[in-house]
Amino acid sequence: MKKLLAIALALIGLGGLGGLGSLGSFGSWLASGPAPGGLPAISSAHAQTTECLPLFHEQTPPALTRPALQASTVGLCYDAFAVMYSGVSRTPLWSAERLTRDSLARAKEVKREDNFHAETALPESYRAELSDYARSGYDRGHMSPAADMPTRQAQHQSFSLANIIPQNRHNNQVLWSAIEGATRHLTNQRGELFVVTGPIFEGDKLERLNGRVLVPTHVFKAVLDPATQEAAAWIAPNADGDVYDVVSIAELEKRAHIDVFPKLPASAKQKAMRLPEPRIRGRK
Repeated sequence: MKKLLAIALALIGLGGLGGLGSLGSFGSWLASGPAPGGLPAISSAHAQTTECLPLFHEQTPPALTRPALQASTVGLCYDAFAVMYSGVSRTPLWSAERLTRDSLARAKEVKREDNFHAETALPESYRAELSDYARSGYDRGHMSPAADMPTRQAQHQSFSLANIIPQNRHNNQVLWSAIEGATRHLTNQRGELFVVTGPIFEGDKLERLNGRVLVPTHVFKAVLDPATQEAAAWIAPNADGDVYDVVSIAELEKRAHIDVFPKLPASAKQKAMRLPEPRIRGRK
């Protein structure tokens, strides 16, 4: 059963999507619907609410810091990640995970089974559809990666288009794949990380797939080590090439207009922790 759960998330909007009004101070979380044949049923809405909070640093979800969206954001809580979805861009605005050595060890045992699907828990007018991406020239790029998912069901959930952006093919398959690998490497080094991944929309002339799905100009992945309170983010253009920046959480907020870790002290947000260099295929 799909149940609407209103949770006060103190969300105030997303920058870069001009002319879209303002967002109120409440987000809505929807439980996902029945699983496809052969998969166990997804947790109930109430269980998803309580189980979702540990995915966030100090149980506090990211906050949107610039009014720009009308009442068209929906929070979706899955088994191993959570998403704030925009019915305006028809993409996630952020996707959050808590990674541990144990969760990644379990994820290694899950065979990848591609199953991209529209998110039926969303209002129909908000949804991205598979047809939006067909013959677009863009990959369907995961924000919370399938390779991070510790169960078959969680992996299936990661293929929801609510967790997907239109991503440049080289960016998705080469550079971003390497950044995802670097994040897993850092998790295995540190033991536990909170991770928030999402798109950045910069400028006034944004492309839409099929006239519906906004194409991001950049992609970010922010990581936080709760043991040391160190954090930083990778930002890369959503384009060909292997260029990326490592920035502080404060700098990411200026670019993305999202406070990805609201409970992180301001002093820690100003300093970027050292992140491993992504191991890009073909580069020695």
